[in-house]
Amino acid sequence: MNIIETPLKGVLIIEPRIFKDARGYFFESFSQREFDRLVSPILGYDVRFVQDNESMSSYGVMRGLHFQRPPFTQSKLVRCVRGAVLDVAVDIRKGSPTYGQHVTAELTEENHRQFFIPKGFAHGFAVLSETAVFQYKCDEFYHPEADGGISILDESLGVDWQIPAEKALLSEKDTKQPLLRDFESPF
Repeated sequence: MNIIETPLKGVLIIEPRIFKDARGYFFESFSQREFDRLVSPILGYDVRFVQDNESMSSYGVMRGLHFQRPPFTQSKLVRCVRGAVLDVAVDIRKGSPTYGQHVTAELTEENHRQFFIPKGFAHGFAVLSETAVFQYKCDEFYHPEADGGISILDESLGVDWQIPAEKALLSEKDTKQPLLRDFESPF
């Protein structure tokens, strides 16, 4: 496993070691032992995942930017197992020197990359392929009462979602999230 640190402390791109031959490929998509050995020292703490989720979406679907409020904050390890997505993490930690900044990663079924988003970051993605199957691990169970978000359409964030505005498909909930400037961070 290869760990790529991003400009946002704790947000990581993880590349698995892939074994290919004439039959196809094999890789270990997650190992707690390897995660502890390689990622925990960077983070300075251990992460234990408790819930796996999967979504399927079509081209133009944009989900996010979501997070869970304390005391139910979540770290996520995400990947795209079919198709391609642009994945985004936005720092929403009060007082952070990188508050409001984002990092993107293109996750595809071909590159097998994973994206680790720690607590204190909002997370979202846009589907770039005809369809995409997206999987993610969370280190805290989902609590609907702790749901939070900021607008995925907030232009002040400077995210190039690679989706023309007229093709973007958002949930009603995501169209009503506040802009970052109107947002009171719980972190």
